[in-house]
Formats: sequence, C-alpha cells, structure tokens
Amino acid sequence: MTITIQVRRLPHGEGLPLPSYATAGAAGMDLLAAVTDPVTIAPGQRALIPTGLAIALPPGHELQVRPRSGLALRHGIVLPNSPGTIDEDYRGELGVIVLNTGDAPFVVERGMRIAQAVLAPVLRAVWEEAAVLDSTERDAGGFGSTGR
Repeated sequence: MTITIQVRRLPHGEGLPLPSYATAGAAGMDLLAAVTDPVTIAPGQRALIPTGLAIALPPGHELQVRPRSGLALRHGIVLPNSPGTIDEDYRGELGVIVLNTGDAPFVVERGMRIAQAVLAPVLRAVWEEAAVLDSTERDAGGFGSTGR
C-alpha cells in the first residue's frame, strides 16, 4: 500500500533529495541533514540537525524517526528520544536530535543520511477504569521477572 505525504521544502533544504527507501524491502526512508555548514558533535554532546522539510501526514498516521544502525555501530551516533514521533498535525520543520555516544567527534555534513523515518498507523485508545484486572501468568512481575 502506498500513502502520499505532502512535503514542503524549506530554503536550506533546496537541492537535497526527498526522503526515499534505499531498497525495495526497506521499512524506513532516509532523512538527510540540511545543514548549511558542517556540524561537529563532540563525544557526549547532542545537536538538533535540520532536514529542510515540513510535512503534512495523512490523518491516522505518525512518522517515527529512528537511528541508522550503521552510524550507531561505527560512530556511536544515536537518537536519544528514539523513536521520535512526528504527529499528523505538526507542520514545522522535521529535526533530528543526534547524540554522540562515541569516543571521537562526529561531523554531520550536508546531505548525510542522518536518520530513518517509518510511516506508521496510529490507533486511538479510550481508558476504562476497572476495580479488578484479569489475572495472567506474569501478573505484577516487574522488570526482569520473565525468564527466571
């Protein structure tokens, strides 16, 4: 199934390709850095990297912003709020919060694939209070309680 996402390219995003899937089976679209000058992120530091794009998602959808595994493995680059959620009613610029957990400075260059975006359906929940919950095998077992 294909869904159309309306996109507005901001001035600093001119000349960069729109997000796209790297392969036919890819779940995520690459988001590119729309920095005008290189941004150096020191170890332990974070930066907000612009994409140069604003979008209008179709109703009932979110865009999840996730880290790229290669950047995480090779450079320790992670997204601290992963997955980040872009709500259907947000119309500002897409930005990617990047954290350098590596041991060397990391330089973000213009056009670098900095993150991936996954389009996902959104379900709405209604909370219903109950005096008693049904029992399960795990019941109230907390962190680390399974597999013992």
